[in-house]
Amino acid sequence: MRHAMIMAGGSGTRLWPMSRGETPKQLIGLFDGKSLLEIAAVRLDGIVATEQQWVCTNQIHQEIICEKLGLPTSQLLGEPEPRDTLNAVAFTAAALLKQDPDAIFAVLTADHIIRPQDEFAKCLDIGFSLVEENVARFVTFGITPTFPATGYGYVELGETICDGARICKRFVEKPDKQTAEEYIASGNFAWNSGMFIFHAGSFLSALERLQPKSYAAIKRIADAWGTDKQQSVLNEVYPSLPKISVDYGMMEPASSDDAITLCTVPMAVQWLDVGSWPSYGDTIKADSNGNKSDTKSLHLDSNNVLCVSSDKSHTITTIGCEDLVIVHTDDATLVFPASEAQRVKEMHGLVDDDLR
Repeated sequence: MRHAMIMAGGSGTRLWPMSRGETPKQLIGLFDGKSLLEIAAVRLDGIVATEQQWVCTNQIHQEIICEKLGLPTSQLLGEPEPRDTLNAVAFTAAALLKQDPDAIFAVLTADHIIRPQDEFAKCLDIGFSLVEENVARFVTFGITPTFPATGYGYVELGETICDGARICKRFVEKPDKQTAEEYIASGNFAWNSGMFIFHAGSFLSALERLQPKSYAAIKRIADAWGTDKQQSVLNEVYPSLPKISVDYGMMEPASSDDAITLCTVPMAVQWLDVGSWPSYGDTIKADSNGNKSDTKSLHLDSNNVLCVSSDKSHTITTIGCEDLVIVHTDDATLVFPASEAQRVKEMHGLVDDDLR
């Protein structure tokens, strides 16, 4: 049976001060009142039945996610603490396999804008079909690159499997600019989207071979799942899991595992990773001077200024500013040059606990 799991465990520190511990970036209503998580869930309409949709998130966010998505708590997989993406996927595989021995599940993200919807749906269907035909296939989705990005990982594409799918030869880390340009020129590389499709049983078998320490802990959780010890074992074992990403811990070693066939479904979509304030600005239409705002704003001789406010009645004004980002909330205001966006995470680490 087809399932889908949305990973929603990120903290989103680069979107501080709106992103906080209780309301991380995937839960903020940045898009006409809708959050990235709600948008991700809507993308599944008509693709995967609501009863087979799951969210893996921090336990402290379960209640608010249930309210936002209208899902029962039984469809939320609550992590006692974040242990990176390999464990979120393995946890999901173990939970699904307990109830559905034929479970095939998509691993999706809660921090992207993906358009158009029909192309996304078509590619997801191709991915599910590939695994339904052969459960030894691990499917990744590669975004057709539009420029030589150095901030994304890449997948190298091999021979064609069928219309819309190719062998995945390898995963590569974030390249330098020259290497990224060579990738684009070759036509055989795509951005690594961080989205996958697995057969639950096959994933856990691979985990046992490739990450035996993680597998041993996940098996303890699986053995207790559905019993009266489910929560106590989860709370005890999960924080001890080695913290590792699914790319590094599974997909990279899987490329040389004879029991696994890596496949890539290229996605010709607009794919925006909303991981920083400038990337959020990419979703807002600019005025003639490049200024963007999701609230009331007025600019005098300013260019390329991004204004964001949690209070849409609040007015932000600037005079003679260039390439600036201004983020206003009820209890904190952040101002920085757009070129320093990556340092917002550093600032988050400096503020008082009350502001985190």
